[in-house]
Amino acid sequence: MTHIVSDVMRQSIEGSSWIRRMFEEGARLKAQVGAENVFDLSLGNPLLEPPEGFKAALRALIDDPAPGRHRYIPNAGLPETRAFVAEELRAATGLAYTGEQIVMTVGAAGGLNIALKALLNPGDEVLVPAPYFPEYDFYVANHGGRLLTVATTAEFQLDPAAFEQLLSPRTRAVLLNSPNNPTGVIYPAASLRALAAWLDNASARIGRPIFLLSDEPYRHLAFDGTPVPWLPPLYAHTLVITSHSKDLGLAGERIGYVAVSPQAAEAPLLMDALVLANRILGFVNAPALFQRALPLLKGKRVDAGYYERLRDRMVPPLRAMGYQVVNPQGAFYVFPRTPIADDVAFVRACQQERLLIVPGSGFAGPGHFRASLAVAPPVIDRALPVFEKVLKAFGG
Repeated sequence: MTHIVSDVMRQSIEGSSWIRRMFEEGARLKAQVGAENVFDLSLGNPLLEPPEGFKAALRALIDDPAPGRHRYIPNAGLPETRAFVAEELRAATGLAYTGEQIVMTVGAAGGLNIALKALLNPGDEVLVPAPYFPEYDFYVANHGGRLLTVATTAEFQLDPAAFEQLLSPRTRAVLLNSPNNPTGVIYPAASLRALAAWLDNASARIGRPIFLLSDEPYRHLAFDGTPVPWLPPLYAHTLVITSHSKDLGLAGERIGYVAVSPQAAEAPLLMDALVLANRILGFVNAPALFQRALPLLKGKRVDAGYYERLRDRMVPPLRAMGYQVVNPQGAFYVFPRTPIADDVAFVRACQQERLLIVPGSGFAGPGHFRASLAVAPPVIDRALPVFEKVLKAFGG
């Protein structure tokens, strides 16, 4: 049979994300038995509404009588918004960012795609610590690259020796996500300094810079006062890629940016490539309305404490039942070990009880499962007895 779609897309559909599958299963179950009878912890869809002042800022922008507010804008973004982002980064990192190092993007996903489009030649390799967000596979493959999985410690922390084992002349970039989806860990400054030292050494050995792509949409969702170190002061060839999907609750509005370190090799040429990639990939420019909104929301965030309290509502009971859980330090996920080696079988057993979680295999973390904290507290309360029931069924 001749397939209508391309072989690459057909294979991608067949291997599509477990997150999406569980989301679709949740919709089916809710239609059958009612949403209140389904304990859906599968999707990382931010629950909190945008912070106070957001709607007023939006109304002011909508009511602005100036003409041309909804026309095309520069592909890199509005100069005043780029300058605002650069000012924030200067204050945070101590580096001399200007608007000329900022590209406004269609969320962090758009930012990652234009960065990979700008950097990768066919066959180039991107190293990513596991577990990791599964869409990275598609993003890297979409631009001709190969994603190589780097082992982490039992606590999901970085191991420079594991990066060394995968170094090759084709190594083009390292992709980090901290706070991490799915584990919630934050990589501490000491680990990042060690990684930066390895990157400097490895770049010298292969004769060109290895770029560090720092995917940071959860930066402002850190718990217990845990610091999230900035990478550009530690390593020159860093691109910060982020969005306001989580910290401002604007996931559906698709607004983010790529920031090229002022110290990065050939930074002006890289900026030209990022801007062109914005056009080539069809993004053209990030949404103009929300670019204008960002400076009006300076200093505002959703309440990260909400997700921290949900973590504390879930993790201690899971541990008391017998689950092994690395305590999340940020984001809004927990990533416990499954009581049996087959994490898919465990997830299927939970599904039979209308508890929806995602197998760790979908994140290159087999033997675990991911549960989202982006839910109302009663959902967690109703899910906990189901976790205990399924654990006992497997002899836990």
